[in-house]
Amino acid sequence: MSAFLRLARLASLAPVAAACAALFALMLMTFADVLMRSALDDPIEAATELTRVFMAIIVFSSLPVVSARGDHISVDLLDPLFRGRARRVRDALVALACGAMLTWPAGQAWKLALRARSYGDVTEYLHIPQYLPAGFVSLMTWAAAAALIARGALLLLAPRALREEEPGA
Repeated sequence: MSAFLRLARLASLAPVAAACAALFALMLMTFADVLMRSALDDPIEAATELTRVFMAIIVFSSLPVVSARGDHISVDLLDPLFRGRARRVRDALVALACGAMLTWPAGQAWKLALRARSYGDVTEYLHIPQYLPAGFVSLMTWAAAAALIARGALLLLAPRALREEEPGA
């Protein structure tokens, strides 16, 4: 089990690196756009298009990693009602339910990607095929669903495995 978790942690480096690279590219593009807009009165025409693509990469690359780590923002209104094993079971059921529910938007995004591909849809300025970002969103959402289901199963079946991997545990 420990080897599997180490492999999963290693695999999580790729989407995190993609999100970091997209964020850095977005920062550079925004700086260049503001500079060109202010100094030369000539903004980057495709800035909106690139911003959408970079934001999709940032958000959806991070989604499976955040899901696997259990780092989602949560409201702790019911935490006082659950202690010990009950809290672990609740967290597992929530992770399993969320993972199962994420399969629907992942499937819908995949259908949209296939439709965009069949129509030959491209972006306005750069002519990026629109099925590429939509397919990426779908695949990362599927990965997040799988991560949540795996986390829920581990919380139920092998909770110590997750505690060993958490920092400070």
